[in-house]
Amino acid sequence: MKTLKALTSDQVDEYTQEVFAAIKQKVGMVPNLYAAMGNSPALLNGFLAFSESLSGGAFNAKESEAIALAVSEVNGCEYCLSAHSALGKMAGFSEKELIDIRKGVIEDEKLNALISLATEITENKGKASQVAIDKFLSVGYSHQEFAELIGLVSLRIFTNYMFSNGDFEIDFPKAASLEELEIA
Repeated sequence: MKTLKALTSDQVDEYTQEVFAAIKQKVGMVPNLYAAMGNSPALLNGFLAFSESLSGGAFNAKESEAIALAVSEVNGCEYCLSAHSALGKMAGFSEKELIDIRKGVIEDEKLNALISLATEITENKGKASQVAIDKFLSVGYSHQEFAELIGLVSLRIFTNYMFSNGDFEIDFPKAASLEELEIA
């Protein structure tokens, strides 16, 4: 049973109200995922701090969105697939590239190595093969980026799990499943 509800500002403490207001000012709304995290002020604050820290890391916006899509596809998270498809478009991906990332193969060799490693880490509960790591490093990524990739995969797994246990609507344009895209 899904139990984590998206809370409104009048349902949270003063601190979380301020956090919600800052999120709304920054992105124009409080996404339902964040509103559900508001059930725990410590959780919401920790998530935002970790997310903000990694957003200033080694990966650019396109790479970060590719990681998010790869992880969310493995975990079947409709919320995160929808959110990161929208954000991926804003970062510059075409619709075809977004679908290719979700399928696990994109023409760009460097991005392909990135999503392959992110997918493998997710599918294998954190364990990556040496082949996937070597490929990642051989296309120009560093050990710093490998460490940050693990962090970004963990962050997305966390948001995927929040939605899996949440009782809230997807508040982004809904991304079609790969099966629906194959039929169309």
